[in-house]
Amino acid sequence: MKIGINGSGLLARPELGALVADIEKAEQSGVGSYWLAQTGLVDALTTFAVAGARTSTIELGTAVVPTWPRHPQALAAQALTTQAATGGRVVLGIGLAHQPSVEDRWKLTWEKPIRHMLDYLGVLEDLLATGKASYQGEVWSFEGEAPRPTDNPPAIMLAALGDQMLRIAGRRTEGTILWCVGPRTLERQIVPRINEAAAGADRSAPRVICSLPVWVTDRPDEARAIVAKTLTIYGELPSYRAMLDIEGVDGPADIALIGSEDEVGEGLAALAAAGATDFTAVIQGFDDDEQNRAWQLLTAGG
Repeated sequence: MKIGINGSGLLARPELGALVADIEKAEQSGVGSYWLAQTGLVDALTTFAVAGARTSTIELGTAVVPTWPRHPQALAAQALTTQAATGGRVVLGIGLAHQPSVEDRWKLTWEKPIRHMLDYLGVLEDLLATGKASYQGEVWSFEGEAPRPTDNPPAIMLAALGDQMLRIAGRRTEGTILWCVGPRTLERQIVPRINEAAAGADRSAPRVICSLPVWVTDRPDEARAIVAKTLTIYGELPSYRAMLDIEGVDGPADIALIGSEDEVGEGLAALAAAGATDFTAVIQGFDDDEQNRAWQLLTAGG
């Protein structure tokens, strides 16, 4: 299982210099990838374009860009530009987001989400691959052609939890990007369904990227209480609630990797055994020492 860093926790107090420095630190530490959510007023792909000039090897992935508020042609243009700026190191993770965000924040209508994603990919895939698309969909459409800044398109991955989205991810993309999913859910839900879909489409085995909070600490009960409070919403959103029910836990704090180095290491091993191909850590800590302990654990094999 490949280890990466999910720097989305830094978005709570966004500062471009700090984000770029964190990406540099990850590369220098030997981790293979760095991931950012597209949320708030920080643009993940633009951040990666800036970081591309300061790094040379680390994979840079969006986890994830919501599709509802951005036309696939606009996203294709930005993703191709960032891919050119980084020398071909971008993974374009996309996802539907959630009905409350779509309706309450963006004031859009949540309807036919599966059709929405199929149409989105119908435009996005062709534009990334060839610079040309002729697609008339029910939700998204595009007709046009333009030169691309690179002929090396980024890989597409999909945030997928339910059966239908996992089938799309396996048949159409390089894999799935997960959040708040534990080993039992990987083994029973995610991995078998996406692998079956990929095999049925004669595609290679997909990547399954798991992301959880990592907190190496001697105060696990306090840490878990903080994570439980911070991530309350993920125990309430229907798509995540369904995965937590499969896992048999009350909330995300119950599957976060919290405790001693040995305990966190055991958690990582369980995810790998359940079929995760990649793990990206959202590093937590009461102080710099605890965060450094997590970094050291994660990069020990780098």
